Amino acid sequence: MRALLLLAMTIPSLAVAQPGWAEQVEAWVEPPWAERLDARLALLDAGFHGELGVHVRNLETGARHGWRDAESWYLASLVKVPVAIELMARVEAGEMALRDRLMLARSDYVDGAGSTNWASPGSALPLRRLLESMLVASDNTASDMLMRHLGVERVNERVRRLTPAGGLGPITTLVDVRRRAYANLHPDASGLSGMDFIELRKRDGEEARLAWFLRRLGLSPPQLLAPSIDEAFQRYYATDLNSGRLDAYGDLLEALALGRALGPDATAELLAVMSRTRSGDRRLKAGLGHDIRLAHKTGTQHRLACDAGIATQGQGEEARRVVIVACVRGELDLARNEQMLAAVGRAVREAGAFEG
Repeated sequence: MRALLLLAMTIPSLAVAQPGWAEQVEAWVEPPWAERLDARLALLDAGFHGELGVHVRNLETGARHGWRDAESWYLASLVKVPVAIELMARVEAGEMALRDRLMLARSDYVDGAGSTNWASPGSALPLRRLLESMLVASDNTASDMLMRHLGVERVNERVRRLTPAGGLGPITTLVDVRRRAYANLHPDASGLSGMDFIELRKRDGEEARLAWFLRRLGLSPPQLLAPSIDEAFQRYYATDLNSGRLDAYGDLLEALALGRALGPDATAELLAVMSRTRSGDRRLKAGLGHDIRLAHKTGTQHRLACDAGIATQGQGEEARRVVIVACVRGELDLARNEQMLAAVGRAVREAGAFEG
């Protein structure tokens, strides 16, 4: 198995040219650490008010194990990694360069973290800056600008080549997530702009946000199709949009780590950016320990938090790499969700996932 993985790293162009390549890899094996990990995750799950989902695979041995990883999960900003892969693939192909600039339109603004929202409409922003802001700070405006430039369908085509059929649902822009979620309250929400959602987010608490929503659309409470914003998001999560199985997302990260998604230089550059992610210091990294490096992406939404990446222990030929995809849902308290994800990181390490 190790020889096969090394071969994939040395001939990425062959792997990318054959979409079914990942399906030809020999069947995964149940790892010796599975029972230990299950015991730890069961304790975490029992003490948590929501649900926990985890997928873990050792890239050197091929061993993998999951906890609710075959269920569908809303992935939040984890979908930004496929956007980044599509961008780097187009750069590799010579279709664009990271120094190229995109014009920031007023329609691009989306609520959330990152510096792009502080730029003025008409600003010309380099693709490199947008890529780094999207991944390092989880900048939604940068993400939507890149999706507009790349084409959402092209991003989804890339996902379909790198993951099993039905593994990940369609990816949309982040502003579309808001429109579709709030459309469960009233269909007129589909006409709201990113600036509207920025204004909505300034309101503190669900009651204030719902009141703003009613005023903005000129509605009365009896006209709402759902009783609360909470219910509106739960209905959105029940769709397949921006959702997928955690094991399928693990396939995406494995393809990136092993050079099947991109060539060596683009792979190294993208993983270097992901290793600088700032939004997850209290999640998996907090539990994995200082001697494990993590190239990852986080995702956060209403009653949901995720963290997923490639964790590396050791250097050079002795390095051991493990893909970890973890999400929690149902709990409203973000701090509690992040504590759970940190505990998952600790459980993966202590169960022995880096050992084989």
